[in-house]
Amino acid sequence: MNLHLPAVILLLSASAAAQELEVVSTTPDRASVVADPASAISVTFNRAVDPASIGISSFHAFSRGAGPLPGSFSISKDGRTVTLEPIRDASPGEPVTVTLGNQIQALDGSTLRTRGHQFRYWTKARASAMEFEVIQAITTSAFPGEEVIPYGGTATDLDGDGWIDLSIVNEETNDVRVFMNSADGTCRIDDFLQPTNPVGAVPSPSEAADFNLDGRPDLCTANISGDSVSILLGNGDGTYTPAQTLPTGNGARGIAVLDLDGDGDLDIASTAFYSSTLVLLYNDGSGVFGDVTNYQAGINGEWSLQADDMNGDGLFDLVVGGQTQVRVLLASESGGFQTQSTRSVNGRTWQLNVADLDGDQDVDVACVNSFSDQGYIFLNDGDGNLSVGTNYATDDFPLASDIGDLDGDGDLDWITSSYGGDWFLFENEGDGSFNFHESFDSPIAASCSLPVDMDNDGDLDIVFVDELDDSMLILQNSGLNPPEIPGDFDGDGVVGGADLGVLLASWGPCPAPCPADLNGDGVVGGADIGLLLVNWG
Repeated sequence: MNLHLPAVILLLSASAAAQELEVVSTTPDRASVVADPASAISVTFNRAVDPASIGISSFHAFSRGAGPLPGSFSISKDGRTVTLEPIRDASPGEPVTVTLGNQIQALDGSTLRTRGHQFRYWTKARASAMEFEVIQAITTSAFPGEEVIPYGGTATDLDGDGWIDLSIVNEETNDVRVFMNSADGTCRIDDFLQPTNPVGAVPSPSEAADFNLDGRPDLCTANISGDSVSILLGNGDGTYTPAQTLPTGNGARGIAVLDLDGDGDLDIASTAFYSSTLVLLYNDGSGVFGDVTNYQAGINGEWSLQADDMNGDGLFDLVVGGQTQVRVLLASESGGFQTQSTRSVNGRTWQLNVADLDGDQDVDVACVNSFSDQGYIFLNDGDGNLSVGTNYATDDFPLASDIGDLDGDGDLDWITSSYGGDWFLFENEGDGSFNFHESFDSPIAASCSLPVDMDNDGDLDIVFVDELDDSMLILQNSGLNPPEIPGDFDGDGVVGGADLGVLLASWGPCPAPCPADLNGDGVVGGADIGLLLVNWG
């Protein structure tokens, strides 16, 4: 049989593609914003997986609030679906990032592609009326008059006690100060731990991750005047080891965490504003960063930065905000990034967020633009192409943008922080359009917000940071407390099979307190089933 050379090449290419281990589906779905915080994480491949290739270095998950989600692995009977059962729940209303390394191998010897696979989903928050009460105002200063300039920080459970703590980044004192949650359900935090954690000069944006895969949250900061990035490895008790600080170029402004090379550990991308470049820092797997490379994003004055899968191919892409533009850079399987979409904005893109804002399971973009007193929403067509932005008026000089499902209705709301004014809360209408909901007064300068469940009641509270007042405000979300339904033992608002199972498990004599004893006679029996069935559905 004679085959032309192009046909041979096509056949060989098809054969090579067929030999590659691929991800077919995930549970929860990529870009979902309503996943159960207690959900197991399952990945289905196109062929049976070698169990020996599955472990913490090749398959791991990180919840922004709860931190690393270690657990046990199981594999389906056909060998194609790998499930991680975390030992702890993810925190509600937060993103969870799942990373699969290229070490994963099929039983037939084929491997996952060189750049691996990543996906992110968000967990569901409890319903809330978005009625907020200031519970605590706390200083970030060590003594009266100390100028700290807290720009922002991260909210992550640092000691594994199930309560979210705060790591606040301070531009004047060049350190990170840790405030541990009081862990009493009041939404309050304790005074910061001392000594503090020194980093490079004028640290600003920060991201939490588990860089050495030891199950403890770590932190990285971009240091503006230090022209550097600092990495702090967590000790698991609220403290960090001394920082590793690496030079990155002029004016480090944005920072994002992703697996750049597919080896399963998390690397860092940062922006260098004055050099108009991106800087890529590679992790050796132990949380030590060595190789630093520059990448031209092609826009002027790279400032803000985020990473997520913008086109659904299982690779984390980069979204970069500059002086007058927002650009999507798609990761290529062969390495590097390619420009996919560029949109113009008025004013410098100080900060941006990425998540599904309109419910179509594509990752969209929200940003704020300082000099124009505006924020923008850019919707994604699924291929990484951004629509023309819809702009919203903010207070004077917005410099922080944050998102979270503050009313628990299944879509992500939006908070803008304005240095020359206050915090604005915009409510998502479900389709990616937003309505102004409320303004929150700042002591001096609204600088950052952290939507996070501080009191463990399932809805999102808010931590506001004021960099000129050197303080934080913690606002508790009132939530919604619907009347209890007799027989709804799992509290999901529906009486069904799961509740019947709870009742049957308590069958017979059941001394108080006994939730399944609906008629209170000390015995779980037929009368209780009757009461449960009355409320069925």
